[in-house]
Amino acid sequence: MISEEGATVLVEAIEAYYDAVPRAAARVEEFGALRLFVREGAGFPYYARPGSGAAGDVSDVVKVRARQRELGVPEAFEWVAEVTPWLRAAVEGAGLAVSEHPLLVLAGEPAAEVAVPDVEVRLLAADDPALGLALAVTHVAFGAEGTAEEIAVRLAGDGTVAVNTGAIGAGRKVVAAAVDPAGRVLCAGSCMPVGGVAEIAGVGTLPGARRRGLAYAVTRALAVAARGRGVSTVFLSAEDESVARIYRRLGFVRQATALIAEG
Repeated sequence: MISEEGATVLVEAIEAYYDAVPRAAARVEEFGALRLFVREGAGFPYYARPGSGAAGDVSDVVKVRARQRELGVPEAFEWVAEVTPWLRAAVEGAGLAVSEHPLLVLAGEPAAEVAVPDVEVRLLAADDPALGLALAVTHVAFGAEGTAEEIAVRLAGDGTVAVNTGAIGAGRKVVAAAVDPAGRVLCAGSCMPVGGVAEIAGVGTLPGARRRGLAYAVTRALAVAARGRGVSTVFLSAEDESVARIYRRLGFVRQATALIAEG
């Protein structure tokens, strides 16, 4: 059980992590109380989030959205509700809908491994031929159009695979995948350790392979890898409470609420 004081420290560490992670691949543009991360080069576009800690208002959100449209990137905002309580009203006042997601932290070591028949769960090296498919499976799992094979070709062509290859090789990213005997990636996810904190993100399973415990297995592999690298705070945000139950079985406990708005 995490004490109230300990929970506060954890949330503050997560807040600092959210601000630190994009800086390896993005420049920062300030808009009043908000900070927009603008990716430089290939890869998934970043978001806007709170900046210096001072409270802002709807005008800051409007300015950021205008800049995001100018850049041709998603109008996306991400923040922790308990840390920046003023931002929800400002974002909604600017016309965006806000979704809530349980933010959970791993308490202790992850629960025991549960074997999945006919599936190998492994960490992918930078030169693993399954890397492109692993990245593509996450896109498919979250609703992207096309097959994993088609999306993998696109990710190779636009430089996304190369960016991830470099991040894995440099130790900035860990990717885990559940692979069947035919070499097909059924589930994948990743984490990025920074300063003793790591978020497990993008854990997604192909629709035809769900309800087999693959998300549990991949998340556990990532949590074990993070702990093995000396990470003290391993966290994630779940889609909703029903999905959060999977992570609670692994030893994650809810500490806060992640808020996301996209236009």
